[in-house]
Amino acid sequence: MQPRPPQLPRRALHGVLLLDKPLGWSSNDALQKVKGMLRAEKGGHTGTLDPLATGLLPLCFGAATKFSQTSLDADKTYRATVKLGVTRVGGDLEGEVLQTRPVDVDEAALQAACAALRGEIDQVPPMQSALKHEGKPLYKYARAGIDIERSPRRVTIHRLDILRWQADELEIEVRVSKGTYIRTLAEDLGRALGCGAHLGALRRVASGALGVQAAITIEALAALEPAEREARLLPPDVLLGGWPAVQLGADEAGRFLSGLRRRTELGDCTAVRVYGPEPSAFLGSAHVKSGELIPGRLLSPPEVQALLHPPQQVAQLN
Repeated sequence: MQPRPPQLPRRALHGVLLLDKPLGWSSNDALQKVKGMLRAEKGGHTGTLDPLATGLLPLCFGAATKFSQTSLDADKTYRATVKLGVTRVGGDLEGEVLQTRPVDVDEAALQAACAALRGEIDQVPPMQSALKHEGKPLYKYARAGIDIERSPRRVTIHRLDILRWQADELEIEVRVSKGTYIRTLAEDLGRALGCGAHLGALRRVASGALGVQAAITIEALAALEPAEREARLLPPDVLLGGWPAVQLGADEAGRFLSGLRRRTELGDCTAVRVYGPEPSAFLGSAHVKSGELIPGRLLSPPEVQALLHPPQQVAQLN
């Protein structure tokens, strides 16, 4: 029996990899695969995608994990295929058929049903979600045939556009607030149309300002040389791209990194990204209140130095 080759050690990597998650993989499966390919010490994903779903899954490594909540809180954009006339257990293609009804829908009824779902709505989380009840995810109760009463949650459907409609199949694109379940939205749409519906396919195309067009597949990542894989990492501040930027001099930057508040002439602002004297010297997040720059999540000095000399970036955000 041949001995196994020694495993290469893990190392500190800092950045964000935009992954196009494949069908059938859990988000954690994808994270662990990529983490192993990069030999990264620390990593996490921002916003779970079900195995049924494909598309954008931002993966954070090292210092970037400090800002993953920003991506978790961001609006998400999805393209979904909705199958009309059939309701299923769990609201998606994998569940058993509950009921089949004729689809007698015209364009006016479809437009009215979509209009009613735009804006703020109350949505009951599905049993197939990862929300926890008494410390256990709801989907584990669902697998055991146990139904738990769930309270409605207020979510926002910022945009719901019809891309294609033919007979019993509807393709939509939606931009939604965090915590919105697209399978539940599909069921609500079917209920409004009086024929029932379930989610046939789902693809996440954007998370905040990050788009799937800049993402890489696992197969393409695996085909790269190690240095090329590392070069796919975007800097951590890409997660804060929509925030105003503040630049500090060398002395002020050092004091800010130690957690001290700094005087500023800036007006009040709930969230800013802060840099040192070099444009790429990202220091962390802060907010401004009453003439003070108040530190939030900060990088360590070694993390700042590591980001000052990143590998050549080959992934470009569009």
